[in-house]
Amino acid sequence: MTRLDRLRSGMKEKGIDAMLVTSPYNLRYISNFTGTTGLSVVTMDKAYFVTDFRYTEQAGKQAVGFEIVQNIGSIYEEVVKIVQQNSIRSLGFEEDFVTFSLFELLEEIVPCALTPISGLIEELREIKDDAEISTIKKACEIADKAYQYILGEIKPGMTEIEVANKMDFYMRSLGASGVSFDTIVASGIRSAMPHGVASNKKIEQGEIITIDFGCYYEGYVSDMTRTFAIGDPGEKLKEIYQLVLEAQLKVIDAAKPGITGKALDTVARDHFDRYGYADAFGHTTGHGIGLEIHEGPSVSMRSNKPFVPGNVITDEPGLYFSGLGGVRIEDDLLITETGNEVLLTSPKELIIL
Repeated sequence: MTRLDRLRSGMKEKGIDAMLVTSPYNLRYISNFTGTTGLSVVTMDKAYFVTDFRYTEQAGKQAVGFEIVQNIGSIYEEVVKIVQQNSIRSLGFEEDFVTFSLFELLEEIVPCALTPISGLIEELREIKDDAEISTIKKACEIADKAYQYILGEIKPGMTEIEVANKMDFYMRSLGASGVSFDTIVASGIRSAMPHGVASNKKIEQGEIITIDFGCYYEGYVSDMTRTFAIGDPGEKLKEIYQLVLEAQLKVIDAAKPGITGKALDTVARDHFDRYGYADAFGHTTGHGIGLEIHEGPSVSMRSNKPFVPGNVITDEPGLYFSGLGGVRIEDDLLITETGNEVLLTSPKELIIL
């Protein structure tokens, strides 16, 4: 079943005649279009891709099976024509992406009922096919190489930003099109900040360092965190590191089809609670990755959805102590028929440079 077939099956369940797709990520998923301007209208028997003169040739090559429509005026005027030509009575739109001002415009000009739809394509995206998995594995391979590279480059006196820039450029040299998000380099007491984006702070001897990073490769992301030290960080942080590693490995052991995001999150949370550190773990255990750095399915207390083969999730428990520092370790996991496959290969024992 093609992606369009799966989308149409969902449209039928929602009771809509057509779906307007405007989210760039969802648009890429259903059409393979990688440009920056365009939208799609999918009916039960046709698929239209609307874009302007700059992208019509590209869309013709990438959006195979779509009728390419070039807009000269407003792109939404073409939506009106498609609705009229196909006698569409109900048009679904992505309520989590369409702005209120755009909704007001559509309501004014589109001659049919507008139906808000949430998560229809996003849910399809949660189950990766073989091609998507292969691409994510390549993005993970680049991240692994970048980590090994930075371990040989980082030195006391370098700023966190210098470290981040070295990693970012190195990943690009390996074929990455960009970073998954602003690279996090948090050293010393700044490692107690889960999202401590790289700063001008200089790295010092005896500090623990958390690096959270990833790259985009052919549209798909990797997401990796490792914590290491330059010189001995002290017994307390080494104890904390071991607890985080144990939790992270317990999640790997438990991740399989049928377990819910809530149950998997509880695995890490219960481990920390056993040692009295539950309050030091303030974020979720993980999230889905794919075309976006954060997508479904979630590994959190709010997710009762069971995992299925083809899901790709992160496993990233952490402990954080203000004034001392923190530790996080993160892998990307592919849910398989029998369990999971860890997509990152970098070592996880505490490295002291």
